[in-house]
Amino acid sequence: MAALLDPTSPYFIDFPKRLKDVQAEMAREGLDVYLGSRLRTLSWLTDAFCPWRSFIVIPGEGLPAVFTFVIDAARIADDSWLDESQVFGFAPMGGQDQIEQIADFIKDLLKNRKGRLGVESGMSNYLPEGWLTHYEYIQFQAALPAAEFVNAHIIIDKLALIKDSGTINRFREASRIVDVGHQAVLNALQNGGYKGMTETEVAGLAAYAMRKEGSEFEWSFTGGNEIASGYRTSYMGGACTPASRRKLQAGEPLMVDIHAMFMLGLGDHAHNYLLGPATDRQHWHAKNFVDMVKLTLATYRAGITPSKLAEELMGFADSRGFSDYMVPGFEHGIGLMGDEWRIGLNDGPFPYWTNPEHVYQENELLICAMQYACPDEKIGFRYENPIVIGSSGCEALSRFPLGIEEII
Repeated sequence: MAALLDPTSPYFIDFPKRLKDVQAEMAREGLDVYLGSRLRTLSWLTDAFCPWRSFIVIPGEGLPAVFTFVIDAARIADDSWLDESQVFGFAPMGGQDQIEQIADFIKDLLKNRKGRLGVESGMSNYLPEGWLTHYEYIQFQAALPAAEFVNAHIIIDKLALIKDSGTINRFREASRIVDVGHQAVLNALQNGGYKGMTETEVAGLAAYAMRKEGSEFEWSFTGGNEIASGYRTSYMGGACTPASRRKLQAGEPLMVDIHAMFMLGLGDHAHNYLLGPATDRQHWHAKNFVDMVKLTLATYRAGITPSKLAEELMGFADSRGFSDYMVPGFEHGIGLMGDEWRIGLNDGPFPYWTNPEHVYQENELLICAMQYACPDEKIGFRYENPIVIGSSGCEALSRFPLGIEEII
């Protein structure tokens, strides 16, 4: 078992307290057992990266049990604050597949009572979310016919909404690592260094620099480090650009969106360039975007909502004549590994989408995410940066200087 982190460490998270908080909410909701299946739930409660199909079973009191593919159980037990007696591997053997093994464990917890079982069911734009699948749901129902199944993911969502100092500091360190990656890319591009380079090479340069600084994973499911050049920067609504083998070319834009992970905290920052010689029109687009980012970062604060933010910012874009090029969204959710996309709770007009009237609170953490695209002129830009909401503003965690440099 990995040693419990020193409480004096800036990265300390009190996982036993998180567990007790979940169990207190379970008691309020009348749940006997909680069956977590989402990646975000596993990260938030175990402090271990669980890339294979995994589950966490939380009893009304006492320690939880983690169930994962047998090939990864020993490593998860080593990484987590839970020891090996609480981590189980499932495999396709008699009584050892995930359904039968977990159902038997839950039966023991219920002690032949009917019981109420909390599960995680829903939908997401994020493919690795980990909602209980239809097949899993009906198989668990068949194995636990006396249990009442209750959709209870709101328990984790509410408790994870406001970030503690340990989580924020992990994001700060991941963002510092990303800044090192950006500096390595800038150094390589300068003085004609970009000539002959491909998007995949840029992604690799950033990855190597960040790994040397201690990054564990280029975590984004959208292609790791997302690099786009030329027309690929200008996909309409485009917010997914896995690096291609396309060569960088003079006179084109370059978008560098890189990702690092530190103790499940996630760094995510996008920076943009013009590979010279740049035209006056390209500089006009670049100034529009930089000014928009500056205003966006100055507008975030506790008490504002996504809809109010978008109204103010799109008004600015209208006044400058570039609103047609802006995607009218300025954020996506973020948390420890696996917690991505939706902002806040599932309480908006469209189920499992961000509520546009969500009121931001102090110490919420999200990604300020903005996309500018002009396909006709084959130019676009992206900005992403984790921000912590404060009472009268926000803290941008990546400190790499904001700008769109022209590289000669």
